[in-house]
Parts: sequence; C-alpha cells; structure tokens
Amino acid sequence: MRSIFDFLIRPVGERYNNKVDVDGKELIINTKIESFRSVNKLAEVVATPLAFKTDIKPGDIIIVHHNVFRRFYDIKGKQKNSRSYFEEDLYFCSLDQIYLYKREGNWNSVNDRCFVKPIKNTDYLKLDKERKHIGILKYGNSSLDELKINRGDLVGYTPFGEFEFLIDGERLYCMKSNDIVIKYEYKGDEAEYNPSWAKSG
Repeated sequence: MRSIFDFLIRPVGERYNNKVDVDGKELIINTKIESFRSVNKLAEVVATPLAFKTDIKPGDIIIVHHNVFRRFYDIKGKQKNSRSYFEEDLYFCSLDQIYLYKREGNWNSVNDRCFVKPIKNTDYLKLDKERKHIGILKYGNSSLDELKINRGDLVGYTPFGEFEFLIDGERLYCMKSNDIVIKYEYKGDEAEYNPSWAKSG
C-alpha cells in the first residue's frame, strides 16, 4: 500500500516520549498531550510516495515534525488524532515534515534543512548557558556545501527560525539554509553545549 504524495510511517516506540529512567524507576515527566516537546519525532518509513522519487527508502529511520504523532483536544474537549493519522500505528507524512533520515548509521538532511549544535556561553557576566544565534553546523545540506559551509563550521543564524530537536542524546536546532547568515572563524574557546536533561531524553 502506497500513498500518491505522502510517506506512510510508524512511530519508533510510542507516540509520546514522556518517560525517563531514574535509578531503575520510570518517571513520567509530562502528562499533557498538547505539549509538543514530549511528542515522539522518531519514525520508520513503511512506504514511499508514488508521485516522486526520493532518497528515503522503506525501513529508513527518519526525524519528523512534532504534529505528525501529536494528539489534541477539539473545541468540545474531545481528544483527537492529528490529520496525519491513518490507522493503528500508521501515519501519513509529507516530505516537508521530514527533516533527517538515517542511512548506514549516519543522519542525512532532507531538502534545505540543516541542524546546528549550540555552544557554551563564555561570557560570565551573562546568565545564559549558551550563546544566542551561533553554533556548530552538525548536519548540513547540498546548498550549504556549495557555499563552502560544511559540517563542523561555526555559523551564525537568524532568530526565531530554529526549532529544538533531541537527536541521539544531543539537543540540536533545526532550521533552513537561508537561516544561516554567516560563517565564523574559530577563536579556540568554543565548546559544544548540551544540557544534562538532553542526554537522558
């Protein structure tokens, strides 16, 4: 079974990632279905669309938009599935809702998406633990490659264009190529910043 324009996917694990292990005991960290932070964003591709060719194949693991598996309450207070829901644990997902796919153990970005790792704030006069709008490019794409902006480069990005994701225990910001506005030279004091809660998520 294949859709014409959408991927058919299933969540890897449950729809929500709202449980963590603390010293061998399960702790529920969120009970609200409307909270996007706890929605699972990891999925497995069951079938690809008929309308176009893609590098993504059935069986690939992908990172998707939080609204794909999300549930919500309608105006009557009734719990409902997202429009992506198909049946049981199967969902439709459009190409623009897919940000990364894994091939041979490596993550690859989709279209103009890229991911940036925040860095530690070294200004001790500021309370923020990470520097704003600057980070290390973790996963780039072909358009950034053409601009000689490669993985591991220190880059600056526009505000309000980034979305937070947890990928393999790392907190990364997803954005589009056009959100990357500058490539910096390293000064030598830059260090990746990853909060402790991300490693347990």
